[in-house]
Amino acid sequence: MCARRFGLLGDETRMKICWLLCTHKELTVTEIAELLDVSVSVVSHSLRRLRDQNMVTSRREQTSMYYRFMDESMRTFLHNQLSA
Repeated sequence: MCARRFGLLGDETRMKICWLLCTHKELTVTEIAELLDVSVSVVSHSLRRLRDQNMVTSRREQTSMYYRFMDESMRTFLHNQLSA
């Protein structure tokens, strides 16, 4: 399980999404796409992969879907590794 999660972070876009979600409380797909300057479909696909491994979770508010990072141990690891 842990190896799969680290494998997901081998993709630059997914790594950036995780970093954004670690540093922001919640973001929509559109917000993530704008911050990373990539298409909404790329972000959606990446979020689906991350959600399948229980790394992110989502909630719906009216017509928007908000995503947040779910795995606290991975959040701590990312903060320690990427903010150094």
